[in-house]
Amino acid sequence: MKLDTLRNNPGARKRRKRLGRGPGSGHGKTSCKGHKGQWARSGVSIRAGFEGGQMPLIRRIPKRGFRSPRRERERMETVNVEQLNIFDEGAVVDPQALAARGLIRNRNTGVKILGGGELTKRLEVLADAFSASSRKKIEDAKGVAKVREAGNVKSEEGSAKPEAASKPVGEQA
Repeated sequence: MKLDTLRNNPGARKRRKRLGRGPGSGHGKTSCKGHKGQWARSGVSIRAGFEGGQMPLIRRIPKRGFRSPRRERERMETVNVEQLNIFDEGAVVDPQALAARGLIRNRNTGVKILGGGELTKRLEVLADAFSASSRKKIEDAKGVAKVREAGNVKSEEGSAKPEAASKPVGEQA
C-alpha cells in the first residue's frame, strides 16, 4: 500500500450542492427554493411546530396527564433471576454487586428482581422488591431473598434492625 494510492470509499465524500449556477445545473434560478414565500427569503428562521399562523397541532390536541416527581424517585431497575447465574454459589447479591457486573446502571436506584428464566445457584439476594415468581425461584434454589429498606435490610421474618429497648418514662436519659 502506498500513500498515493489511498482513496476514499465510493460515496464517502459527497459533492456539495452548487446553487444558482444556471439552468443546466438543475439548481439554477430560484436555487431550489421555489417562488417567493417566507422560505425563499434569506435569513429565514421558523421555529419547530410553527404552522404559518394556523393553530399548531401541539395546541389543538388536549393536554393529558402529568409526570409525578415521585415516579422518578421510585423508578427501579429490573433484573431477571436467570441473570443472577453469573454469580458464584453462595454469593451475596446486592445493588453494588449487580452494578459491578453491569446488570444495572446505577447502584443508587431501586432494584427489582423479576422471575424470568431459571436460577441454578444458591444465592443471598438483597433488593428493593421481588416479584412473587422470583422469590419462589430463589427459595427453590435454597437461596434467601431479602428486601432492603432505606439502608437497612428486612428479611422475610421481619426487620433486621434491632428493636429499640423500651424504658419506663421516668428513666429516660
